[in-house]
Amino acid sequence: MAIFLTKDSKVIVQGMTGATGMKHTKLMLADGTNIVGGVNPRKAGTSVDFDGTEVPVFGSVAEAMEKTGANVSVLFVPPAFSKAAVVEAIDAEIPLAVVITEGIAVHDSAAFWAYAGAKGNKTRIIGPNCPGLITPGQSNAGIIPGDITKPGRIGLVSKSGTLTYQMMYELRDIGFSSAVGIGGDPVIGTTHIDALAAFEADPETDLIVMIGEIGGDAEERAADFIKANVTKPVVGYVAGFTAPEGKTMGHAGGLKGLLLRLGGARGAGDDGAGVAHGL
Repeated sequence: MAIFLTKDSKVIVQGMTGATGMKHTKLMLADGTNIVGGVNPRKAGTSVDFDGTEVPVFGSVAEAMEKTGANVSVLFVPPAFSKAAVVEAIDAEIPLAVVITEGIAVHDSAAFWAYAGAKGNKTRIIGPNCPGLITPGQSNAGIIPGDITKPGRIGLVSKSGTLTYQMMYELRDIGFSSAVGIGGDPVIGTTHIDALAAFEADPETDLIVMIGEIGGDAEERAADFIKANVTKPVVGYVAGFTAPEGKTMGHAGGLKGLLLRLGGARGAGDDGAGVAHGL
């Protein structure tokens, strides 16, 4: 079992023919992901050779779904065009859209999140600004390294990409059922609570690890949900120590605050953030 993504998932890549899309499509294929197509209206009707695997390019998400039966889209689309790409995926009613792109305007994220709701939430959105999700040994939709862990019975949901990789590597001898990077932007689709509910319902997940960040109340709401609804053991980690009141911080800024408190960062400026981000 797994949540959201299995070996039977048929994946398309919006933005596959760009440099980033090409790079990560190749890596996802190497991890065993069943990638059935890419989407680029300007290159529709062509195909891309990934070390002997020909992946066709379609003009739209709807066409790709019709021709291949795709049920997952991974988006490597530049920020300025991401809103339109996600809306296209929602209009096609693809069940899962994984938005990897960093730097999408919050207004755009809020708009496509609201649009998905208005359309009946037929498309689950993961992200934006996230590493995606992986079910080790089955499928990988995003940029999580596929060789840092093995299949197991731990479920992981995390705001931070870097800490997702670190946790998976540290627990590699135990292994994971699925790992979901939900992203740390102010407006995201799938939340900690959504993933916690899915792991609670998954009979092959025995324990859940939740990684959060200081700033905002998402982790407090997740804790309330766990208390009321989750019977499995949950280990929680919130990165950071202090944040300015009312300010949502990513893991780099949050860890900078922690490092400054511990004397591990060089100062309160960008250098400190750089040190933190490098952890």
